[in-house]
Amino acid sequence: MKLFAMATATLLSIASLAAEPPKAPVQPKKLSIHGDTRVDNYFWLRNKQNPATIAYLQAENAYAEAVTAPIKAFENTLFEEMKARIKEDDSSVPYRLDGFYYYSRFETGHQYPILCRKPIAADGSWEASAEQILLDVNELARGKRFMDVGEFEVSPNGKLLAFTTDATGFRQYKLQIKNLETGKLLPFKRERVTSTAWALDNGTLFYSTEDKQTKRSNQLWRHRLGEKTDQLVHEEKDERFGLDVYLTRSEGYLIEQVGSHTSTEIRYLKADAPNGRWKVLARRRADVQYNVDHHGDDFYIRINDTGRNYRLVKAPVSDPAKANWTELLAERPDVMLEGIDLFKRFMVRHERVNGLNQMVITDLASQQSHNVAFDEPAYSISTEANAEWDSQVYRYGYESMTTPDTVFDYDMASRQQVLKKRRPVLGSFDPANYVTERIWAKARDGVQVPISLVYRKGAKVAGGAPMWLEAYGAYGSPNDVYFSSNRLSMLDRGVIFAVAHIRGGGDLGEKWHDAGKMQYKMNSFNDFIDSAEHLIAQGYTRADKLAIEGGSAGGLLMGAVTNMRPDLFKVVLSEVPFVDVLSTMLDASLPLTVGEYEEWGNPNKKAEYNWMRAYSPYDNLEAKAYPTILVKTSLNDSQVMYWEPAKYVAKLRTLKTDQNPLLLVTNMGAGHGGASGRFDRIKEVAFDQAFIMNQLGIKP
Repeated sequence: MKLFAMATATLLSIASLAAEPPKAPVQPKKLSIHGDTRVDNYFWLRNKQNPATIAYLQAENAYAEAVTAPIKAFENTLFEEMKARIKEDDSSVPYRLDGFYYYSRFETGHQYPILCRKPIAADGSWEASAEQILLDVNELARGKRFMDVGEFEVSPNGKLLAFTTDATGFRQYKLQIKNLETGKLLPFKRERVTSTAWALDNGTLFYSTEDKQTKRSNQLWRHRLGEKTDQLVHEEKDERFGLDVYLTRSEGYLIEQVGSHTSTEIRYLKADAPNGRWKVLARRRADVQYNVDHHGDDFYIRINDTGRNYRLVKAPVSDPAKANWTELLAERPDVMLEGIDLFKRFMVRHERVNGLNQMVITDLASQQSHNVAFDEPAYSISTEANAEWDSQVYRYGYESMTTPDTVFDYDMASRQQVLKKRRPVLGSFDPANYVTERIWAKARDGVQVPISLVYRKGAKVAGGAPMWLEAYGAYGSPNDVYFSSNRLSMLDRGVIFAVAHIRGGGDLGEKWHDAGKMQYKMNSFNDFIDSAEHLIAQGYTRADKLAIEGGSAGGLLMGAVTNMRPDLFKVVLSEVPFVDVLSTMLDASLPLTVGEYEEWGNPNKKAEYNWMRAYSPYDNLEAKAYPTILVKTSLNDSQVMYWEPAKYVAKLRTLKTDQNPLLLVTNMGAGHGGASGRFDRIKEVAFDQAFIMNQLGIKP
């Protein structure tokens, strides 16, 4: 078996040498600021309309296909394994709302879900009711390479559906309204819509739109059914801020949330008075973020004005000025208050302690609280559809690296819970065959960094096993563990899968985020390197058996650590990577740039330019040996433009001194998240795993 794996690896190396890698034309462009001049030989790749740009991307795709031809059979084997684990005709757990049960379902062989509902009969039954298909996403996707449904908002009377679709992957959504009684679309259409909310009159729809150039969600509109012209309610001028709109679960208020990465301002309007005047709840202040929910005579406000991990206050709707706030829960330095869900009689708090999710239930009448217990060493919980206001049952999702995503209904009064559904994994999967661990790595500055691992029993052998290590580390987003039936193909072949919860993410609260952004961004890279070295020192893996992976801001991480310690990794998978940090952050016309100043810094300021100059992957490539690298991007990506990874690969080809494969794969019909169809997505995963496992010397 080892000989077969070695032979396959050799074939891939031979194919790499036989196929001629593309050479992007060199067109030097000098970029000077703060006394520093950078020469960008591939700046021209930004021109998407230039036939030479498309030709280069296609040449890279052809080269990647030629190099990976020897492992095509392995890829196909993995695809069939992954597909075989899926129950193709699966459906979601129905949720109740205003006289209907709503759910989605898949049909065998179809790529996309069908969104449905059934009316509830007078006796409370619904299963035998006639199904109403609200949207068949397969029909929406017919003839298109990509399809995604964004907003899905049914009017309070259940007769109209406001929904948005993206047909390119550029995350540019079109809003339409469907009459659910006739099945016909209204003539109304609006472009670049980012959020929607119905008023209680069933005839007024509020929606937000984005700027055509920067994609910043900056305008709130009011539409009256039947009218051709909409009214602009609010335009946000500050380029750091975006906005969205939603209806509270109580249906008492419409909320417009205006926010940057560090500051928030919320406006509110009675949901039954759509022509009324929007009021400001609390004006924006530097470094103060908050969000709001409504209950009876009060607003509940989660706010970080007294500490980074947020506190909870109550404000009277009649006069919500700060002088009238009542503190319900003080900020706690060791507990992150991540959010709340309010119901008529109960409140659910979502908290994070030592990197793990916690769920706290409060009876609003008695003010008695209790925790819901979870017993695995690493897991994730999520909020499922909880649409009804007057409910004592809370629906949540649970999963770990060994437990498939599971839906529970938890009775907040009796404290009893019912398992509603565990996603089926077909075949021989048995969670008892796998082990999950949570360990801590000591970073170079003494900080303890958590690492979550999963492997098949017996895989952790003396001398180290092959390992796939991933991380993200940005925007305060926790990199929570999750179950993946696709991952079983690696685990069953002896690969250990690990997640490093590095600084910059929100895994240990907002201070964890603060310690890995702006001038402290280098902590993210050091944490990852130190985590890898800890895993090696503890015998889990070796440098020549270590694959690493990250996407988007995690792709920035991949580029930075590969420049810093190329000797530490065998193979790198970098997905839609943010690698051209300086040039992107210096171009305010690009989507997201100005708002990102509060995460990365503003390079127009010399000190902040120097922070980024020290780690920007594209600008720090050097003439030296690099590990095997697979870079993936999408032509229609609006978050990280395709040219960043394309330029990165073009430049690295001219510098690397090794013979290790360097591949660029561009999905020519998708966006930031890759393929939209479920089988197309599995094909992408199968390709990635086949490539990585081949490099790690693992047999098909």
